[in-house]
Amino acid sequence: MKGLKEKIHKLSEEYEQFLKSVNLIEKKQKLSELEGKTLDPNLWADQQNAKKLLQQFSDLKTEIEDIENLGQEIELFNQMISQDEESKNISKDVKEAQKKLNNLNLKMFLSGPYDDHNAIFSIHAGQGGVEAMDWSSMLARMYQRYFEKKDWKFRILDSTAGEEAGIKSVTYLVEGFYAYGYLKHESGTHRLVRQSPFNADNLRQTSFALVEVLPELEDVEMGDIKIDDEDLEIQFFHASSQGGQNVQKVSTAVRLTHKPTGIVVTAQSERFQEQNRKYALNLLKSKLWALEQKKAEQEKKQIKGEYQPASWGTQIRSYVLHPYKMVKDLRTEVETGNTEAVLDGDLDEFIEAEVRSL
Repeated sequence: MKGLKEKIHKLSEEYEQFLKSVNLIEKKQKLSELEGKTLDPNLWADQQNAKKLLQQFSDLKTEIEDIENLGQEIELFNQMISQDEESKNISKDVKEAQKKLNNLNLKMFLSGPYDDHNAIFSIHAGQGGVEAMDWSSMLARMYQRYFEKKDWKFRILDSTAGEEAGIKSVTYLVEGFYAYGYLKHESGTHRLVRQSPFNADNLRQTSFALVEVLPELEDVEMGDIKIDDEDLEIQFFHASSQGGQNVQKVSTAVRLTHKPTGIVVTAQSERFQEQNRKYALNLLKSKLWALEQKKAEQEKKQIKGEYQPASWGTQIRSYVLHPYKMVKDLRTEVETGNTEAVLDGDLDEFIEAEVRSL
């Protein structure tokens, strides 16, 4: 009982310290503002923005409830201990409460201007040919599993398959509170070392893939960045499909070229042309924002989304499957031999270490 009392006392002190650092009153005020906007009778005139607003409201409401519910749990623990009431489950409950507090504290590190935004998350095959394209598909699976573990919604905006195997590139819209804040540090080159499944001699092969992460931005967040209609070249084409009944008979996919910068983006996930056009335009906005951030040296560290060749010298994490098993982050030195778990989306240790280090 003494050890349990000490844990609860420590948990109570950490929670009180957390409350001092988080502005709960400000969060509730923002929630009230969002709730007012959800009552606007014209809310659904723009379905895409309406969904975003409702998601923001739901996420912030959940965060506030999590903070207050944790406080009630800790208060109950203290009452039980003060009355010398033992429960066979309380030790487990205290441990779970500590995890909840750690997760809430982690969000305190996500204080960037766009950290609470959705993320536009892309994977591009680098050097290594078919090996790199296969590695890109492995990364895509890994991150999809991670998105699912975080209960984030995600959709593929654009994807280009490899000629023999894997994918050349894929772009996701990841919808979740703090999705960009958590994911932005994944930008960079990911290196794989393994025995080649595409070589009869099973030779050891090194492959590279580049991850690029951008925040999904609203028009009001674009600042002085303007997109004029005359600066855009718009093309429509048939979306990629697997054939059969899913073959697109209408050109619903959209490709936008921004003439002043040469930036090209595509979107083809939706069945309707206008929806794909909106997603492509949002992607372009984020790309232009990233370009401006790159120009502004003082904010370059926050974006971490600029393009780099996916090759030697630029990698942030190594995944070694042969001759031994290890995943190691080259920035935080976090490593594990459980490569199967990592490739199945168990990335919390790596991502949280990087979030806390900056």
